[in-house]
Amino acid sequence: MLGIVIDDSRAMRKILRGLLADLGFEVLEAGNGREALDLLQSTGRVPDLALVDWNMPVMNGLEFVIEARKITEMRQMTLMMVTTESEHGQIVRALAAGAHEYVIKPFTRDGIIDKLALLGLVPVGVSS
Repeated sequence: MLGIVIDDSRAMRKILRGLLADLGFEVLEAGNGREALDLLQSTGRVPDLALVDWNMPVMNGLEFVIEARKITEMRQMTLMMVTTESEHGQIVRALAAGAHEYVIKPFTRDGIIDKLALLGLVPVGVSS
């Protein structure tokens, strides 16, 4: 399976990349939504999963979700917001735009793994 971590924080990308790699994912990284779209379009690859931060320069996470949903090949990609944004209205906006799941930072490895299991991306019962 292929995943992409989209976050402007190198430290957060490293954490999430490691988590996905431990679960058997091949992992791509991008520092913002525009960089992610450019990377995916240039490689012609569509990840099974995108873990997306909200607050990033150039193109934020919500804008990425909206743009990714416009691209036919990316419509099946599972999108999970992983962000500090915790207001109910923001969660609703992200889910309405096409995100499948929403995780608020700080998170636990098991919390992310449980969400991935609910989405059918890892077997139920997998633990860190």
